[in-house]
Amino acid sequence: MANIKSQIKRIRTNESARLRNKSVKSALKTAVRRFARPLMPVTARRRRPLMRSAARQLDKAASKGVIHANQAANKKSAMAERANSL
Repeated sequence: MANIKSQIKRIRTNESARLRNKSVKSALKTAVRRFARPLMPVTARRRRPLMRSAARQLDKAASKGVIHANQAANKKSAMAERANSL
């Protein structure tokens, strides 16, 4: 355990940030999975809102620094490619 006051605070803030990032990543993975693996055959009209929701969450995670901006762009591109192929 750290003895320095600022380091003790840093440990606390790092832990809260880790938990927050974990929550954001989990929700993000769920949104991407929901788009990628539909429960039933989905038309393009019903798939579009799922893609929009996942893309929005990817952008939010990238803007907050939870994931890298290029990773968000790559995932959005892959989702768009998949949506256009169906």
